[in-house]
Amino acid sequence: MKGSTMTEQATFGAGCFWGVEAAFRKVPGVVRATAGFMGGSLPNPTYEDVVSHHTHHAEVVKIEFDPIRVSYNQLLKVFWFIHDPTQLNRQGNDVGDQYRSVIFTSSDNQRVAAESSKQIESAKHTNPIVTVIEPATDFYPADDYHQQYLTKNPGGYCHINLSRVDTFLVSEYFNTPS
Repeated sequence: MKGSTMTEQATFGAGCFWGVEAAFRKVPGVVRATAGFMGGSLPNPTYEDVVSHHTHHAEVVKIEFDPIRVSYNQLLKVFWFIHDPTQLNRQGNDVGDQYRSVIFTSSDNQRVAAESSKQIESAKHTNPIVTVIEPATDFYPADDYHQQYLTKNPGGYCHINLSRVDTFLVSEYFNTPS
């Protein structure tokens, strides 16, 4: 890894974690993106537990990133771009509270940045943003089957247009100050 040896973490829920993970893996400076669950009531939930709608976990991606190469604010821009933050408990064809739009913060600085970015993003939408900003809780990685799912299954379902993510990263992301 080039750059800093110190990494930071960010955790986002923006619909099915397969596409969210694939999108963030494209971002230079992201060292690791892991699909999993956060924000629920059951320790060590399985995917089956979460989709039963009884645990209230969100499907999330925990991101380890090099802050020298990519800022938390830049990751927030990607988060807002890859999903519709005005849809409550759904993205694309996926419906349920596990698909909610959520930012789990691990510091006061992240919370302030997330709240500020939400306010800026709100001005871009007619409908209210339903994204919740909460302190990070225990993260539970999903089974290996779900890790890098779209790399292993290139034709797999994804609510995110990953080609648009590529375009965004080139035209917007690298030309916008953090």
